[in-house]
Amino acid sequence: MGNTESVLVQKRLARFRPEERPVVEGVFDRLQGGAGGPSAAAGKTLTLQMLQCSMGSLAPDSMVKRVYQCMCCIDPGQAAPTATGKPSTSAATGVGREQLVIFLADTLRGTAEERAPLVMAMSQRGAGPAATVVTCEQVAEFLQDLISAVVQILVHRGRLQGWKPERMGDDSLGVKLLAEQLCSELKPSDQGGCDVSSLEDWIFRVSQVSLYLEMLVAEGLNVSLSGRPAPTLLPPCRETPWKELKSLLDLPTLMFLAPQLPDSYSAPWRLVFSTRLHGESFTRMVAGLTKRGPTLLLIRDTKGHVFGGFASHAWEIKPQFQGDSRCFLFTVSPSLRVYTATGYNQHFMYLNQNQQTMPNGLGMGGQHHYFGLWLDSNFSCGHSRARPKCTTYGSPQLSGEEDFTIDSMEVWAVGKPPEPEEGEEGQGKKSILDMDPEVQAMMEMAGKTLHSQGLREPEEDQE
Repeated sequence: MGNTESVLVQKRLARFRPEERPVVEGVFDRLQGGAGGPSAAAGKTLTLQMLQCSMGSLAPDSMVKRVYQCMCCIDPGQAAPTATGKPSTSAATGVGREQLVIFLADTLRGTAEERAPLVMAMSQRGAGPAATVVTCEQVAEFLQDLISAVVQILVHRGRLQGWKPERMGDDSLGVKLLAEQLCSELKPSDQGGCDVSSLEDWIFRVSQVSLYLEMLVAEGLNVSLSGRPAPTLLPPCRETPWKELKSLLDLPTLMFLAPQLPDSYSAPWRLVFSTRLHGESFTRMVAGLTKRGPTLLLIRDTKGHVFGGFASHAWEIKPQFQGDSRCFLFTVSPSLRVYTATGYNQHFMYLNQNQQTMPNGLGMGGQHHYFGLWLDSNFSCGHSRARPKCTTYGSPQLSGEEDFTIDSMEVWAVGKPPEPEEGEEGQGKKSILDMDPEVQAMMEMAGKTLHSQGLREPEEDQE
């Protein structure tokens, strides 16, 4: 760029490592050359066609136009795109070199304050030159284009981590649901619209916006920076019979659910039960659940609602509650939402079978006969009772109706399986309460003291 570059551009370039700066400065010439345009010496601006040649296979054309419009709005003499979203005078016929550098710096290394005007400009498509605010609907449309681009990038770049989109749910619906979820975090100003301040607060709180925007720009413009590896948006998937499966999951839903899991849960996802593969059998489902480590349950009822829960511990068949506060419930359709532990009680997980006096089935949250999510042991039905909300997770009714019928269900093991249990010989002697946990649960509910627990004979040392 020489000595004529603005102070603003110099400050932007200083954010990159010395070895990264030539890469950033070289994007302009490469985009011109890739489009068969004039040489770097002759070409002074980038056109929309040049941008489409670079990004066309990785993003919807509507998203490419949003990016181009945003670049045109950048004034190299100001710290942000023009507040009105109107193209700067110098960019009336295209995007200049300095405008591109500022755009790259703010999307790849910028703060929420610097990215907010960019999102404003990209959301204003068709809003007119005088717009200083955008509506939530306009932001949602921008998000749909952005998420669609990210999904295309994952597919085109082969970063699916073992997932098979052709054997999964409808990505277009997932895109709309994820855009709506992200937009639900947006807090409009007192006047009802979203100004730059509202967008800045939103971008600061909702990290996915910056993550997706950074991925679009880095991949779409092929800006490979050594200090910032490509993000991994999907968990790895293993041991899944895709030829026989049509999963309830889609890529945008995975992009939403995977970050909700605790950081330590990075093991590959493995399908351990599916009604499509294993039939409608509670016994078969229990066999898939137990001794698998943390799991994620996904259910679609006959009303079309999709929902489920994350179990942080391996399931055990016993008439007591289990799990911890890392468990949560969630909905996928008609809206993407996660409901975490409230601290009101510890009724996180429940799994029981073949008992006469305690409920038989699988439950999460609430209490007996009034679970936030319940699957009866006959497997054909369940309930989601929350009036007004589930006490354990603060969730509303998850299903289409309070008492629902299962249409389809999947269980995914998402964490490291537990260590193998020791043999029977190493487990020591058991009392009558150990052998009949139902009796123990009934005594605990009745407030009885379990005296025998303090009168056990010491176990013999194992040689």
